[in-house]
Amino acid sequence: MKIAGLNSVFYGSTGKIMRQIAESGKDRHEFLLCAPNGRHNPVAPDDNCFVFGGRWDEDIHLAMTRFTGLHGCFSKSATRSLIKRLEEFDPDVLHMHNLHSSYVNLEMLFDYIKQSKVKTVWTLHDCWAFTGHCPHYLYAGCDKWLTECGKCPIYKSYPNSYVDTSRMLFAKKQEWFCGVENMTIVTPSEWLAGEVKRSFLGDYPVRVINNGIDLGVFKPCGDFKQKHGIEDKKMVLGVSFNWNERKGIDVFVRLAQMLGDEYKVVLVGVKDDVKEKLPKQILAIGRTQNQQELAEIYSAADVFVNATREDNFPTVNIEAIACGTPIVTFDMGGSKEMLDDTCGIAVKLNDIDGMYNSIVDVCCGNGLTADACQKRAGLYNMYDRFSEYIRLYEEV
Repeated sequence: MKIAGLNSVFYGSTGKIMRQIAESGKDRHEFLLCAPNGRHNPVAPDDNCFVFGGRWDEDIHLAMTRFTGLHGCFSKSATRSLIKRLEEFDPDVLHMHNLHSSYVNLEMLFDYIKQSKVKTVWTLHDCWAFTGHCPHYLYAGCDKWLTECGKCPIYKSYPNSYVDTSRMLFAKKQEWFCGVENMTIVTPSEWLAGEVKRSFLGDYPVRVINNGIDLGVFKPCGDFKQKHGIEDKKMVLGVSFNWNERKGIDVFVRLAQMLGDEYKVVLVGVKDDVKEKLPKQILAIGRTQNQQELAEIYSAADVFVNATREDNFPTVNIEAIACGTPIVTFDMGGSKEMLDDTCGIAVKLNDIDGMYNSIVDVCCGNGLTADACQKRAGLYNMYDRFSEYIRLYEEV
């Protein structure tokens, strides 16, 4: 069987998922992985990877999106190149991931899918597919996508635009994305699956396949506390790669003030401009691409806190419990789905006092043990999740 994958990048979380699925299934099936030849994909990382378009095409698409708001309506030449390669490969299954990021003409792509009648799997890593603009709407408190987008409160956010075209793109997405003869939608969380079923994509079958992690990397290890001279502190950890109020940076500032000297708040992934604004009670660490180093930081923490205000199925939660660290998170999106009462606590969204009390409870030994956390993390072995995708290909 031949499977074609399509994503905005070969790297990052979604790109790694696409490539690792192919790696896990290459003994039984043939894979062609496609991504644009832009600033994030200068070369094809493997022999089975195909790059299309170019930096100039990507820059034009980004600029036109910004000035017209018509995201996904450009890159015609690049998309013709992609479709030509797909026709040559003649896949039995097309597995799409992120289609936003200004690299493909959506009308052309879905015309190809409908005309070729290729069996299609589409993994939604966010909510963009069924809104008129945004990948996430929880923080904005918007539910217009249930009926019809328009007068978008966050149209200037990603995909950045000077023009509100949310009503038009909502209608176009319905036209483009509906009516595919054989398409299965996959979501990483039950929460997102429920949102899809309430959207205009609700007539498609929806399968939940959770994100997984490498349990060979994420396990108890290291001596991070000693390296930073905080052996005598109870360590409260947060990890993000884009710290802002959506990710709860203000919550950590407040918690650092509330917790006192026996605790140390540690944030990973902090850019220099954000670091300068943080109080001295917070130890801020820059972004690390080294998973082993990240596992050492998780392992040192007494509690991992996820104060995100919108998310789908955050893998940082799984990475933390795999390293034996219990979690306190806001109850929103799919952030609590990987937890049970042996490894984590979910508190009401924006209840900082409740989060504080739960942190103290965990650090004082409330029964959330490292062994229980690791046992729970065993449900999210990435190789098991990749096998689910291979079985799905074979089913469709």
